[in-house]
Amino acid sequence: MPEKNTSILCLFDVDGTLTLPRQKITPTMSEFMKELRQRVTLGVVGGSDLKKIVEQIATDQDDLVNSYDYTFSENGLVAFKNGSLIGEQSIAAYLGDELLQRLINFTLQYMSKLELPRKRGTFVEFRKGMLNLCPVGRSCSQAEREEFYAFDCEHKIREIMVKVLRDEFDGCGLTFSIGGQISIDVFPDGWDKRFCLQFVKDDGFKEIHFFGDKTMKGGNDYEIFSDELTIGHTVTSPEDTKDQVTKLFF
Repeated sequence: MPEKNTSILCLFDVDGTLTLPRQKITPTMSEFMKELRQRVTLGVVGGSDLKKIVEQIATDQDDLVNSYDYTFSENGLVAFKNGSLIGEQSIAAYLGDELLQRLINFTLQYMSKLELPRKRGTFVEFRKGMLNLCPVGRSCSQAEREEFYAFDCEHKIREIMVKVLRDEFDGCGLTFSIGGQISIDVFPDGWDKRFCLQFVKDDGFKEIHFFGDKTMKGGNDYEIFSDELTIGHTVTSPEDTKDQVTKLFF
């Protein structure tokens, strides 16, 4: 085993990069990440809250934050380094309830008029650092998730919704970003995945590699993928992630 290169940091998105969307990491991929951590510094940055990231790639919170050198949930609004909490932000305190209520009311009214193959529950999920808007409802089954994603790819439900929201809330300092298969993330400008870079930029890394699947403009990996501090890599699946990483570091 070669000596660990601590001057290289590899940051990974979760959905579509380390796991299939909202699925658990495979034992093979989990073992691969452990092997990679012996070669480079390792970090994970997801748009989901800590609980959801735990469900996908760890057994519990302690396992998650100790399996990676850096753990960033909600784009880094909740940040851990070497198992210890180093940063936490609140969208409620930052935006205030007047704007939040206006945003939630408008969104619910807009989604109530959408005609989709089906709708379930939890259309607005309030997280510590963002709002997650979901036209089909986050309580949908995996099959219903896949059904909506196929429908969305054809009819551009989320793409059109993002344009409407950007027009309605122009000048409010909000970013609307398509994430995963079924939702839209909403957060203050600058609170995209680049937010996590403030916690690593002064830690002496010569290279910061980012791996993600939603790297196109409007996707929730785009900003960090294209940032001057990172070397961006677009992946199409966990298997593709594994193949690209192997060519680079093994």
